[in-house]
Amino acid sequence: MIQIASPSEFKSADVPTNPGVYIFKDKEDEILYIGKAKNLRARVKSYFTNAADQPAKTRQLVSKIRSIDWIVVNNEVEALLLENKLIKQHTPRYNIDLKDAKTFAYIALTKETFPRILTSRKVSRKLESFGPYTDGFTRQDLQKLVVRVFKLRTCKTLPKRACLNFHIGLCTAPCIGKVTATQYATQVEQARLFLKGNYEQTATKLQELMKKAAAQQKYEEALELRNQIASIRLLTQRQIVDKEKLFDQDIIVFRRVGEKVLAVHMGVRKGVLLGKKEFNIDLQPEVEEEFLKAYYSVNVIPREILLNKPLWQDKEEKAALEEFLSEKRGAKTTLTIPRRGTRLELVQLAEKNLETIMEENSTLLDLQNFLNLPNIPHIIECFDVSNLGQEHLVAGMVRFTNAKPDKPNYRKFKIKTVTGQDDFSAIHEAVTRRYKRLTAEKATLPDLVVIDGGAGQVRAAEAAMKALGLQLPLIGLAKEHEEIYLPNDDVPRRVDKNNHIMLLLRKIRDEAHNFSLRYNIKRRELKMREEFKLQRKNKVTT
Repeated sequence: MIQIASPSEFKSADVPTNPGVYIFKDKEDEILYIGKAKNLRARVKSYFTNAADQPAKTRQLVSKIRSIDWIVVNNEVEALLLENKLIKQHTPRYNIDLKDAKTFAYIALTKETFPRILTSRKVSRKLESFGPYTDGFTRQDLQKLVVRVFKLRTCKTLPKRACLNFHIGLCTAPCIGKVTATQYATQVEQARLFLKGNYEQTATKLQELMKKAAAQQKYEEALELRNQIASIRLLTQRQIVDKEKLFDQDIIVFRRVGEKVLAVHMGVRKGVLLGKKEFNIDLQPEVEEEFLKAYYSVNVIPREILLNKPLWQDKEEKAALEEFLSEKRGAKTTLTIPRRGTRLELVQLAEKNLETIMEENSTLLDLQNFLNLPNIPHIIECFDVSNLGQEHLVAGMVRFTNAKPDKPNYRKFKIKTVTGQDDFSAIHEAVTRRYKRLTAEKATLPDLVVIDGGAGQVRAAEAAMKALGLQLPLIGLAKEHEEIYLPNDDVPRRVDKNNHIMLLLRKIRDEAHNFSLRYNIKRRELKMREEFKLQRKNKVTT
């Protein structure tokens, strides 16, 4: 280990040239970053040379380094495995953290006498799992289709009486003996075959059963089977990418934009496209490789990973990365940059999806320039007050991250210090409560705050922020003429209503308005129920 009082004191000669893992720590001996290297000295030295040309996140990291430790290993694969283990153990703040990107879900069958179907985010020995599905809507559609077609139970415990699913034809009711264990096992086997991606084989079997039912004049049964086949055809027409593929693939494409790296992941299972996932990562050295290692530390590794660019310096580094992934998977995994054929088409498909993110980031960049903001507004929060009459004064706040709704971070406010129709005071209270809490929690503050309203509402929000000692970028968006109000401008700004900046701001403002309105309506309904209960109670008493 070496100690340094400042980055300028670093001497590369103190670091060995062996392969291994390096560990950067701050003055409190807290681990800042863990990385691997084929040559420790060369890799660590690269952080301290040409510092001005480094990404902002890396410059910030280097400024905090006060000690450097390392662990020497025999080869690069050992370094990758050790690095992965240490990052999981210590979760350093400057390593790529994908904890906000939820682990993709699976469709699973329980291992019971009468198996039930469910959603699971973990692979367990108690479950037979299929997936993972990168797109939640695709997974939900598929799971609903399996229930509708194969009539598997969804209840946690077998009830003593048949549930609604039996009465509407979505379950064969093993709970009351309407189906034997052998018959139910056949349903499960058909569902298993379907979930493994053998859609054509499943449809063919159902077609045979349909013809048999029709020949026996069981027309209702034949009609039900025909509907099941139609449902499968609809799904497969929308999802099949390549029916000949018998193995799993992932496609990951990257694009660097300023101080960010945009990534799109798409999964293909047995030729079926399961959806996509988007990522927005701070730029840092070897960021794409760092992302790959972080992503596959929490997700299933497929047989083949298709990329749009090399993440390695030479063939040896590529071989080490493949060996690392293969060892974690327990079977061979290859990294491929396709040049032709179906694989290239899949990469191009992922890049088309990446272009959509590029357009969103372009809008945010234009918004930054238009409002002269200090940073690209990746996080935008918008407040709206809902006040229908003298009662139920509430406020709602929505957060958009990278121009998309971030619903877990939506917030509702029951206004406590204001009575009557006083939107200005209500905005002041909501803004105060929101940012007082974020400041206390040392949580991430927004890059832009939007108020649904004009100059008065903006002044109220600005006063609340000043009282907290904050200077967050702030604008108001008034509905009547769609004008933008800035705190220090006497005259509002106008932008064409179809301009992409205005379309984004209106989308955020309207989402905040609808969110707060729904909360207001819910509170009114609750009060009406309470009054109705009280009236009934009084009536019974009298």
